[in-house]
Formats: sequence, C-alpha cells, structure tokens
Amino acid sequence: MPFISCFLMFFTLLIITCSMGCVAEAIGVNWGTMASHPLPPPKVVKLLKSNNINKVKLFDANSDVLQALSGSNIAVTVGIPNTMLRSLNSSKKVADSWVHDNVTRYMSSGGTGTRIEYVAVGDEPFLKSYDEQFHPFLIGAAMNIQAALKKAKWDSKVKVVVPCSFDSFGSGSNLSSEVRFRPDLNKTMIELLKFLDKHGSPFFVTISPFITLLQTKNTSLDFSLFKENAHPHNFSHKTYKNSFDLSYDTVVTVLSTAGFPNMDIVVAKIGWPTDGTTNASSYLAETFMKGLINRLHNNMGTPLRPHKPPLETYLLSLLDEDQRSIASGNFERHWGLFTFDGQAKYHVDLGQGSKSLVNAQNVEYLSSKWCVVNNNKDLSNATASALEACANADCTALSPGGSCFNISWPSNISYAFNSYYQQHDQRAESCDFGGLGLITTVDPSMERCRFPIEIGTSHAEFYRVWNFQGVILLVTTVLTSLEL
Repeated sequence: MPFISCFLMFFTLLIITCSMGCVAEAIGVNWGTMASHPLPPPKVVKLLKSNNINKVKLFDANSDVLQALSGSNIAVTVGIPNTMLRSLNSSKKVADSWVHDNVTRYMSSGGTGTRIEYVAVGDEPFLKSYDEQFHPFLIGAAMNIQAALKKAKWDSKVKVVVPCSFDSFGSGSNLSSEVRFRPDLNKTMIELLKFLDKHGSPFFVTISPFITLLQTKNTSLDFSLFKENAHPHNFSHKTYKNSFDLSYDTVVTVLSTAGFPNMDIVVAKIGWPTDGTTNASSYLAETFMKGLINRLHNNMGTPLRPHKPPLETYLLSLLDEDQRSIASGNFERHWGLFTFDGQAKYHVDLGQGSKSLVNAQNVEYLSSKWCVVNNNKDLSNATASALEACANADCTALSPGGSCFNISWPSNISYAFNSYYQQHDQRAESCDFGGLGLITTVDPSMERCRFPIEIGTSHAEFYRVWNFQGVILLVTTVLTSLEL
C-alpha cells in the first residue's frame, strides 16, 4: 500500500506539473535581428531563460545567435531566407554545405550544443506581394535540405518545415467553408503537404488577428481581442467567439479539403503590435496576449479540432526591430513583447509562473544625450531636414495613430533628428542638419512619446539592414506629422 500511495502521489504531481508546464512549453517566440543596434545575443538568451521561454524561432542562421543558444536547452527553429531557395533547389552540394555549417556545427550528441528542432525553408515565400518568384524553387529546396539532414544523420531529430502566410488561402471570404489555397499556389501547396506528411512535419502558418482586423470590414476589435461581448461569427456550421479560433479553423478546413485533415498545425507567427498605427498599443497588445495565452492554456482546441490545439505557437515577437521592412505597415517594427533594449512593454504570463515579464539586465547604452531642433535657428526648412532624417532612421512612432503622432511641432522634428542621431551612434555630425540640430542632456521625452537612446554595444554592426522598400512608405506616411 505505501508503494501504491507513493505512486499515486507521484502520478498526481506529474499531472499537475504537466497541466502547468506542458502547454506553456508549446509557446515560443520569434527572435528577429533586424535592428540597427541589437541586444547582444548572450543577453537575449538570458532574457529568454529568465522568462522561461524554451522555444525560439529564428529567421536565419546567424552564427552569433546559434552560438549564444548553445547549451541553453532552448528548442530552436533555424530559418533559411527566401533569397537562398534558388541555389538550394539547384544544388544538393549547397544544401549539404548549409546543413553542415548551420546544423551540424551547432548540434552535438552530448546535449551541450544548440538544440535545433526545425529547419524553416523560406520565410512566407508564398506571400502575394512576392508574386510567384519563389514557387519554382521551394519544393526542390526543401527536398534537398531533407536529403542533406538525412545524409548528416540529423533527420530523426530535425524536421523540415515551410512557414506559410495566411494569404496562401483563396481570396474568397474568410467566413466561407469553400475557402481553398490560392489557384496560383494550389499545385505547389499540394506537393508541399505531401512532402510534410511523408516526413511527419507539421504545417507552419501565420495567423494574425491584427492584420485580419485591418483587412476585413466585418471583423471587430472585440472579436480580435477575445472579448466576451464580441459579436460571434459563423463558419462551417460552427459559431466562433474570437478571430483566432476562426482563422485556425480556416486553416483546418483548407488542409482537410486538400486531403490532409489530421496534419499537425504550428502557429508560426501571432502577435499584436504596440505602435505605428491605430489600434496598435501596449494596452491592446496586453489584452490580446492575455486572451491568446488563456485560450492556449485551456487546451481545448477549436470547434473543428476540439481535442487538437496547435502543436506549438510562436509569438511575434520577442523584441522590436527598427530595421524591419514596413512595406505592409509602420506597425511592423513594433511587434515585440519587449522594446529593442529588452524592457517589457506590458505583462503577461508565458508560463514562468508570474504575470510579470523579467527585463533584460545590465544593458549598456550610449551616453545620455539626445539631438533636438535648435529653436534659436530659422526653422523654415526644418521639415525637409526631418524627412531626410526619417529616410535614414526610424520615425514610425510619428505615424497616424502612433505613440508620437500627437506631439506638436517642432517636437516632431526633434524626434526625427534624434532617431537619426541615435542610429548613427551619437556622432556629433549626425546632429548637424544644416545647423538646425542641437545636442542636449535633457531628456525630451513626453507623455507616451519616448525619445530612445540606443544600445551601446560592439555588436552595433550586427545585422544592419537597409530596407529600401520601407523607406518610401515611411517618408510618405510621416509627411503629415512633420508638416508645419
């Protein structure tokens, strides 16, 4: 009897522990590195561990990041950029080399290396905005990476996946049970699903209630934020109370129609931005995240899959990135749970047992200096100078609906000047602007509008990315804010 009692007690504790941690373990984050002054990878890994985040999805295979993750026991999805798909499709040697350099080099049988679980071939290569430029290469690239993993004897531990955008589905109503893959994509997607099914890989897909809210007229903010009073929607003879469940079951329906009703689904990206446009705020992001986490923790699935919730869910994203493309909107640089320097924007329980997120520690900043407009100068040409600054920095907070949109002139000019000054390492000449700039030690931040100081780090050149595509859009959208 004592043995049985001990066994029952152990079994009960196991169930309790699993109910608290097993679901939480299936929640990870996207870690992007498109920042002018990124937080050093070792500090990011400490940030992940201090918040009990044990899954991370990368968009590339940066050596500094993979090295920092070594020994952390954090499960990693390594990304392959879309630009590599052509060469990986055309050459098995290129695939062999990539696997050797980005998987074998960092994994070890002793468990002290980087714990790579997935290789993500491409990053939403089927986005409508890409047209069909990556379609001919995707399947071949995935097959060659799979063969390379098998050759290196990693295929039993590492799965090949392809992150897909939600617009991979037909342009028909999101509320229609007739939804299918886009006609231009159908053949390729069927090939992809057969490949994934053959190798036991899940279907990676982005679900974005925020984007759906922007693009769908009959979707309300309350429906997107898991509010109890939201007007329900009907889909496939089922009633839906939130945008997440509806979007997820749209994916289920498409997979079932394509002949893969039981394929596991991983939500590769889901989040809510905090700045850059209307309805992008820390308060709404916190509301959404709490609703999402609660929804995932109940482990009940959705109407079409009541007993089969997402295999894993990756939040977008860990940190803000001031170099992300803003082609689809200025909010793209503000998806982070944390600011660029690792400070929590709001609080949510990700499974760490606390409702408070833990900030990054011992962050090194540049000097406490800001660049502002010199009010003693003739400011008749200040707007032109500010627009030039924004074309080479990040002024997305000045966008309509943004946290700095309502600051008065010339404070908005100062914001533009300071953004340029900080991104250019506080060099004195970067606060010139034809004599209109002035360096100050008095923080010009006000109300919701923060004038940031960049991180001072030897990694300042790490992943500096120039987004030509986003510059034109940004300059256009801040014109109104910067005008006299």
